[in-house]
Amino acid sequence: MSDTTPISRRSFVKGAALGIMAGAAGAMGLYSYSPWRTAHFSKVDRKMADIGVCRRVKVTNISETSWFENAKLMGDIKGAGGLLVNQYDYNWPPFGDGAGLGKGSYEKGMALIKQYLPKDLDQAWEIIQAKCVHPENAGGYAALLEVEDLDGSVHKYLLDTGWSYAWMDECFKREGIDKMLESGEIEALIISHEHFDHFWGLPVTMKYRPDIPIYVPEGFYPEGLQYVKDSGHRGQLTVVKPGLQRFRPGMASFVFAVPIICRVFGEQSLYFNIKDMGLVSVTGCCHQGIIQFADTAYKEIKYEKDQFHGIYGGLHISPFEDWDPKYDDLVISLGKWGFEKVGCNHCTGILTAKKFIEAGYPVVKGSARFRSKDTAYLGNGDVIEFKAV
Repeated sequence: MSDTTPISRRSFVKGAALGIMAGAAGAMGLYSYSPWRTAHFSKVDRKMADIGVCRRVKVTNISETSWFENAKLMGDIKGAGGLLVNQYDYNWPPFGDGAGLGKGSYEKGMALIKQYLPKDLDQAWEIIQAKCVHPENAGGYAALLEVEDLDGSVHKYLLDTGWSYAWMDECFKREGIDKMLESGEIEALIISHEHFDHFWGLPVTMKYRPDIPIYVPEGFYPEGLQYVKDSGHRGQLTVVKPGLQRFRPGMASFVFAVPIICRVFGEQSLYFNIKDMGLVSVTGCCHQGIIQFADTAYKEIKYEKDQFHGIYGGLHISPFEDWDPKYDDLVISLGKWGFEKVGCNHCTGILTAKKFIEAGYPVVKGSARFRSKDTAYLGNGDVIEFKAV
């Protein structure tokens, strides 16, 4: 993994006058957000890895609504023993066996539905509804990525595959993902991390294309790897190791080896180098944190104009809308990178998106359709595009 020492992007101006100014700013609480604080950090040796260049990235939000009611989800988590409990034990869909909250297991739940995967999802979902805790609250996160090369050819990738079989199948049909999978237009499924709302809807993808190549970050547990098989996958499974991996010209992933709640480990995020514009960062949940996400790109990758052009996805700030003043630090820190276009949703939180807007960041707003709750961020069915002028 790369060094995570905070970076210095400006020179430190020495002298007595600066010392006086820094002292005053520190007393006012501004020092933490000023360039002066970076004087204490060692200079970073940037690797400047060349990932190539692409012309355009278009992101279609298939579903950002991972669950529909925060209160139900948090009540289940607390009732099952908290955020450190193995997610496969919650008895959530699709692995419920009727034993009740916090008393489930992958093996028992899968035994009830395996024979129906992936073709007969309606029958599987009937069993899931009868045996699982709060199946109606399950939604999912998934996005369609369209990457245009400099020669005009377009390549499509699916980022994550949601949670609920019923909800995700509805969303796939709404956005035409089912047809794209069946025709082979979508070249691969990239899983950001093993969490229920990004990965457990896998049989819906398998229903339409069971041989699709799948990329998962290193750190998946035995249940997750077994689920890929049990879902009916017949294609290549690639376990991506921590660090930078090039996918195609202008597109790379980075696996962050970080522990995550609900006994999950590792997150895979994406970087795109857009010709004449700069770097675009795309993430599922950003459990590694937006500071590490941006710092890593700065340290690792060479990109156009040395500019952070855009960001899309869940940024994991107040995902349950429980704002804490400490989150303001993250809102402020996002501004230092100078993103020219911000597309956020999912675990970013609506309150966070509104904070971004209040701070004057260039947030692309949504339409609040298909059960997304607010126009402050890109909701279900909304699209954002990053492209060369």
